[in-house]
Amino acid sequence: MKALVWPVATYGCESWTLRKNEETRLDAFEMKGLRKILRVSWAAKKTNEWVVNTVKARKLAYCGHITRKQRSCLEKEIMQGTMPGACMRGRPRTAWMDNIKTWTGLPVKESIRNDGDKWRKYVHDVANPRIEDG
Repeated sequence: MKALVWPVATYGCESWTLRKNEETRLDAFEMKGLRKILRVSWAAKKTNEWVVNTVKARKLAYCGHITRKQRSCLEKEIMQGTMPGACMRGRPRTAWMDNIKTWTGLPVKESIRNDGDKWRKYVHDVANPRIEDG
């Protein structure tokens, strides 16, 4: 979604005057795309928060799967950003692992490798957040 569809949808956005209406429409477009990818019907009565939590849970589960691989593989190198080559100029882009670090607040490599059961429980908690009465 972010790699292929979003650049097409926001083409020429430098010249846009964003009002509240346009921001709302962009958010709705992104959510519609996520729902389409997850195959969630509009009649399924799922909230946008549920959709975002599902995406987070899948991404965290996939991260745990790849990080626990024993040997070095291309997927693991790309995810961890250890590909050889020169760095680009300017501010670094948000990396795939930056989302994981932001959501968990944990040093990812150590936490996943050392305790897979703890990681699975954490992914489950992200996918099924509890609503606590204050």
